Amino acid sequence: MDDVVALTDRGGPVIATAIHDGHAVRAEIMGLFALDEATRLREEDPYTGRLAAVAPTHLIALRSRFEVDLNRPREQAVYRVAADSWGLEVWREACTDELVEASLVAYDAFYSLLEEILRERVRSHGRFVVLDVHSYNHRRDGAGAEGDPALNPEINVGTGTLDRARWGGLVDRFCADMSACQVRGHRLDVRENVKFQGGALSAWVHRTFPDTGCALAVEFKKTFMDEWTGRLDADHLDELGRALAATLPGLRESLAA
Repeated sequence: MDDVVALTDRGGPVIATAIHDGHAVRAEIMGLFALDEATRLREEDPYTGRLAAVAPTHLIALRSRFEVDLNRPREQAVYRVAADSWGLEVWREACTDELVEASLVAYDAFYSLLEEILRERVRSHGRFVVLDVHSYNHRRDGAGAEGDPALNPEINVGTGTLDRARWGGLVDRFCADMSACQVRGHRLDVRENVKFQGGALSAWVHRTFPDTGCALAVEFKKTFMDEWTGRLDADHLDELGRALAATLPGLRESLAA
């Protein structure tokens, strides 16, 4: 399990995940990739583990999404054809059922561990919130091609499977607290469901814990790094981490309300 996810558990009702941070793959499939490492890295979410680490309890996936995507339904978690992966040809030859099943071992291990943690939080706190931390590319047309700001918020909060009648106050508090933060000399542009509405992890939380669990898919626009070269602006990332940390008191208050 240690090669699937890194877990830090310091208790509390706020849990963060970074399920696309991982870059490692099993040795037996490394030679089967058609993708070069730079392309894999560009489509992963590097450094999101450092953002998720602001929560006392956090789970950081170590395996690449190109081995197994923890934010897809189980039956779609291994990319088999280009249509599964934004038109990218992942494999040199057809992906076998045996390879898929071996990759799904990591998928099952992650969700088993997450469920164990969340059930403990229900017992100890009654309710919990999961911050599912991601990042996204906004220069798809090239390194100098800036995406339309109207369609690419700095922070996209995905709540597509969330029961707003139950959790709307928590969502609004989170967005307000995040947008009040100054990063790079301006207030963060935080919007809901503009770019993404959340994936399988959020849906799984809401399905498995319909009355006690809330998941927010928090997508950071890759302004803190160059998505084409992978070069990090560490100071910018640290500012974003502090902004995310500033939402934790409000989340705990909302859960207790």
